[in-house]
Amino acid sequence: MSESTPVQQADFWFDPRCPFAWVTSRWIGEVEQVRDISVDWHVMSLSILNEGRDSSEEHQANMQRGRGPVRVIVAAADLHGDEYIKRLYDAMGTRIHERRNDDLDAVIRESLDEVGLPADLARFAHTADYDERLEASHQGAIDRVGNEVGTPVVAFNGTAFFGPVLTRIPRGEEAGRIFDGAILLSEFPEFFELKRSRTESPTFD
Repeated sequence: MSESTPVQQADFWFDPRCPFAWVTSRWIGEVEQVRDISVDWHVMSLSILNEGRDSSEEHQANMQRGRGPVRVIVAAADLHGDEYIKRLYDAMGTRIHERRNDDLDAVIRESLDEVGLPADLARFAHTADYDERLEASHQGAIDRVGNEVGTPVVAFNGTAFFGPVLTRIPRGEEAGRIFDGAILLSEFPEFFELKRSRTESPTFD
């Protein structure tokens, strides 16, 4: 990395349950090793995204349950500092995606313990105490990209996109080259979208 290269700013919105956001976040971690980049982390919510859509009662109940992890992250950030947003994301995402633990209450308890936060923060998973802050963070992503999106939302130097959606984690200089391309596209204000049908599920190797 050249000393004359300006530091690039990324803002990353995630729901810890989303496997595509997880892959993209691990890519960003690779980019941090090979490019000058500063990343700010924010929550959004698949549950909020799916509110009001026609679906079964069971699906709606699962969506409501899915607010738990992001509620706890928002509470932890408010009570203990923003540095816990990424730390809890890493802990929760590892359990959900790599260890395939779908017991969200257990994921929350274990993650709080891993990062050294009080266990009683888990209570916020089942209350609406921090929903206003959660919805504001979520809306911060939507305001930048519109409603027809999923997770993740990533802003490069202030220009936000849904994605990039990746199914594997690019490593090393390959990760850097993909980042360079994203930065280049973000610098052209008339660029809006690239898309093709996805033919495989994400892997986390």
